[in-house]
Amino acid sequence: MSVRNLEVLAIGTAAYDFSLFIEEFPGENSKSEIHDMLEAGGGPAANAAYLLSLWGARCGFAGLLGDDYYGDRIRSEFESVGTDLSLTETRVNHPTPISFVLVNTRTGSRTIVNRKAPQGALVLRPSQLADLSPRVLLVDGHELEACRTARESFPQAASILDAGSLRPGTRAMAGMVDYLVASERFALQATGLADLASADQWQDCLQRLRTVARPDATIVVTLGERGLIFEGAGLCHHLPAYPVRAVDTTGAGDVFHGAFAYAILRGLPLELTLRVASLAAALSVRERGGRRSIPSLDAVRKEFKHVDGRNLPDC
Repeated sequence: MSVRNLEVLAIGTAAYDFSLFIEEFPGENSKSEIHDMLEAGGGPAANAAYLLSLWGARCGFAGLLGDDYYGDRIRSEFESVGTDLSLTETRVNHPTPISFVLVNTRTGSRTIVNRKAPQGALVLRPSQLADLSPRVLLVDGHELEACRTARESFPQAASILDAGSLRPGTRAMAGMVDYLVASERFALQATGLADLASADQWQDCLQRLRTVARPDATIVVTLGERGLIFEGAGLCHHLPAYPVRAVDTTGAGDVFHGAFAYAILRGLPLELTLRVASLAAALSVRERGGRRSIPSLDAVRKEFKHVDGRNLPDC
């Protein structure tokens, strides 16, 4: 694929995930036995890019990989769905990030331990981006300078931030994007609120995030099994989650952001975009693994008709 034809550019971190399935979280100084393990590429922007490519969007990923076994595996997975890696750097003697994901088989919750060796940031030069004109830019804040360069190079692109937690990168990018799509964790950290348990707190949260985001930005906060909240016409709106029994929540947020970006790319209105993203995330937690659980676009269309009683507009 030529980078000149990209519809979406995703920038951020890529890791290699080991998912370990346990019946209960192990105590300190203890031993646990597992019977199942999955391994695959992961990372917020990387998983979103994989979904976008799987769903047929012309997507590129810009990130940093090591010249090691795990970097090779991640590249192979991206190539299998046609993701353009022209802007991804393979750095000599750089260890590809690895994540160990402990999945509680009773609740579906996951705990992540990440190894990320700091060896310098990804650099994107304006000359590398000169011939590109993506319509959507998705960033996770992990490569701040590269994200800034892309945002300045593509001012007309619809820009989306996957704000998973409050870090220097997500804090800075929150004020630069068109869509601040934040986790509950980011929202609590950024606003100083203790929790988001009531409608009054939801309204307060969105008002406080307005001071972090651009004045004209769309703000969305995902609340897991409680759905999400978003701002519309100055009011707080709540969209319940699709009911589902969670088997493994690994990557659900990444799936949400990837599907959100796809719907924005295809021109869907905001509420329908949120429904598509929520449904895709709900379908993903029914299956084990992060990347393995990403649903197909056909599966989302079929389930949308089943739960909403109407066809999803052609996208």
